[in-house]
Amino acid sequence: MSSSPVSFPAPAQPYGRPPLRTVQVLGGAGAGSSAHVRSLTTGLAARGVRVTVCAPVAAEGEYDFTGAGAQFTPDAASALRAACAGADLVHAHGVRAGMRAALALRGGGLRVPLVVTWHGGTPEAPGPFGRLGRLLERHVARTAAVVLGASSDQVDLARLRGARDARLAAVAVPVTAVDGPEPVADADKTRAELGVVERPLVIAIGSLVARRGYSVLLDAARAWRALDPVPLLVIAGEGPLRAELSRRIEEEGLPVRLLGRRRDADRLLAAADVAVLPSRWEGRSLLAQEALRAGVALVATEVGGVPELVGNAAVLVPYGDPGALAGAVAALLGAPGRRADLAEAGRAQAATWPSEDETVAQVLSVYDELMERRR
Repeated sequence: MSSSPVSFPAPAQPYGRPPLRTVQVLGGAGAGSSAHVRSLTTGLAARGVRVTVCAPVAAEGEYDFTGAGAQFTPDAASALRAACAGADLVHAHGVRAGMRAALALRGGGLRVPLVVTWHGGTPEAPGPFGRLGRLLERHVARTAAVVLGASSDQVDLARLRGARDARLAAVAVPVTAVDGPEPVADADKTRAELGVVERPLVIAIGSLVARRGYSVLLDAARAWRALDPVPLLVIAGEGPLRAELSRRIEEEGLPVRLLGRRRDADRLLAAADVAVLPSRWEGRSLLAQEALRAGVALVATEVGGVPELVGNAAVLVPYGDPGALAGAVAALLGAPGRRADLAEAGRAQAATWPSEDETVAQVLSVYDELMERRR
């Protein structure tokens, strides 16, 4: 989803003496963590902190960390080790990034504090993959000087895995807005382009991977064929499940369109009647935040950090229950007054979330604390 960098007042003196040197490590190009690193980079650089972002090249192309004031380096192991060698502190985002950062620090024999933000993950999985995941989480939790959990359940998990210091640090995602002076007219134009002028529009946004719950969502869409008019479900995102989902849509005649990866997902969201988040697990969901901010009614699964994030401003259903998901969406489509109430509640809930400025200040306080320990 598109975003605009937040502006911070330039400091009179660079932060730290000399300026603090940090490396921000991304283990992938996930929208939530990448947007957070972009926002964090902007705030840190404005305060005089020197920032190097080590991430996939695709993430730099999408989020322009260099434009936010960072030095960018690709996420090759050798490049990460070199960046860490010149850092005062390393901050990894996600368990995978935390493991890579820990290996780089160990391989270089560096005694540099490691902060790891746990943006999200998955419930414990059975079999060897589950055991491997738990081993990775345990190693990262015990290696990090501080683990910052994006939701309370992440803090609890980090402590369960042996973190010495785990704290709640809700991640602020940049505020997005639909460009243009006439948002209603713009929404009408978007709906016309999608062919939903006379029918409801339901939207889901996120990568096409198993944990997103799109197979359950397609089951729900099958039930919506009985509605009049039949709503159109659009899914904005790309991933390994595209072929499987496309086959089901065609074979079952489902009222669903796969839009692929979109740079205007915020515009699509603003045009929707209902947003759906059918995931098996979510931490601090980007879609949930943007839906509530935009005043779009949200139906989401009651998993992970979602209940804590949305409060009473969304309709929550159990994961893996297509009947409950289909029924909740259908009920909202038939009740414009209820959607209006959720829109108002959503904006009020969003106002309680930390701002980007507050998020940067909290992270800086953690950095400062770790630097004081080293003096």
